[in-house]
Amino acid sequence: MEVKLKIEAVMSVTPLKMTEPRRVRKVVVEEGEGKKSETYGGCYQVVLYYEKGGKEGEEYGWVMGGWSVESLARALSEYPLLAGRLQRREEGEIMGMEIVSNDSGIRMVEARVYTSVSDFLQSSQMKDELEAELVFWKDIDEHTPQYSPLFYVTNFECGGYSIGISCSLFLAEIVVVENFLKKWAEIHNKILAGNGDTKTPIFYHPRLKNPDSPPSNIISRTPYKNEAQSMLFKITAQDLDFESLAMMCVEEAEKKLDRTMGSQFSLFVKDSSEVMKVEFWSKDEQRRRRRQEEELGLKSEMSSTTWDDFGVYEVAFHEGNRPVLVSRWIGSASEGNVVAVPHRENTTTLSALIIVTPPRP
Repeated sequence: MEVKLKIEAVMSVTPLKMTEPRRVRKVVVEEGEGKKSETYGGCYQVVLYYEKGGKEGEEYGWVMGGWSVESLARALSEYPLLAGRLQRREEGEIMGMEIVSNDSGIRMVEARVYTSVSDFLQSSQMKDELEAELVFWKDIDEHTPQYSPLFYVTNFECGGYSIGISCSLFLAEIVVVENFLKKWAEIHNKILAGNGDTKTPIFYHPRLKNPDSPPSNIISRTPYKNEAQSMLFKITAQDLDFESLAMMCVEEAEKKLDRTMGSQFSLFVKDSSEVMKVEFWSKDEQRRRRRQEEELGLKSEMSSTTWDDFGVYEVAFHEGNRPVLVSRWIGSASEGNVVAVPHRENTTTLSALIIVTPPRP
């Protein structure tokens, strides 16, 4: 049975209030002989699937999508970098990149799939073929880097729906570690609780009765399939030497996943809330770092973790209606990539989250 995605509406969602002062995150990309500078692409993608959560019957997905416009606008006001734009910056004679919060906001797509959530998830063929279309990403062009983030709300039959979000690896920790989704859901539920007798949102697509849906290719995308498998590690260390810690995790992931990183792979390191650094590592450099770590006697505790440990199954856009399934993956560069970000679970311990994604087979 062939099931296709039909786009019903595309709209802009702007932060509820202006961002003052503007938030900025510098992107420092390593250059040099033998280094490549093509990795402005790559993303973290997540799709959350929900069964019907309200009394609206088969229309629930549309009602949720309508109210989510208002709740997302409020959430973006608290996480303005998610609506940011990547642009060039100049520091004297040095050219670089930076992400700047932008009040033009994000684009939201409402789409329809003519099957139920349960039937979709029970059919491995449907899920494998269509899941990548329930979320959007377009690789960032190094020469014309400005892009607009895009969220997907897809309505299934019987009132179910999915929410799909893509996020640049430059900002992935906002969704993974800081749990933007949970905050968005909390705001959403507060809006629902305060609506009283108002059951139908302003942004309610069925009421528009627009017979001409936008074409499915209205926005070109970079296709990513859920093929790359990642390993996640929590690190507790005396000193957060991200590069050496990342190499420890790469070796462990290669053994556990029985896959090898490419001859030159990307390392994304969040130095601070204002700086994301991108380096390119070769196998020789990996071995050199490992020897350096052994010589210095770097002391750390490394434990594997999973995507589920970051509370995404607690994200409910209707009280008590948690996702029945959450799919997450990283669109991997051809040689693989590593993301390393601080992850402070308490005020006394230095800790980090490191995500290793070998290239797809």
